[in-house]
Amino acid sequence: MTEDEIFAVIRAQIVDVLPETADIEITLDHSMRELGANSIDRMDVVIAAQDELGITVPGAALTQADDLRSLVAVFRAHHSTHA
Repeated sequence: MTEDEIFAVIRAQIVDVLPETADIEITLDHSMRELGANSIDRMDVVIAAQDELGITVPGAALTQADDLRSLVAVFRAHHSTHA
């Protein structure tokens, strides 16, 4: 799965959890916090994206993700090991 495909899944989940972001151009440089997500929102996005991608990422790996670019990288690394 490509970075663009993983980002599309994450972006869709962000818009689902935070409908007010639907009209915002969400980029890889955004953090979910910058987009208005609180800690529960961020958890909802991460869990839903993992479910859709069919992966499970350990919490310790997720703490390294400061922005969407790093979250995509973490998801991609775990997707390729479980593909």
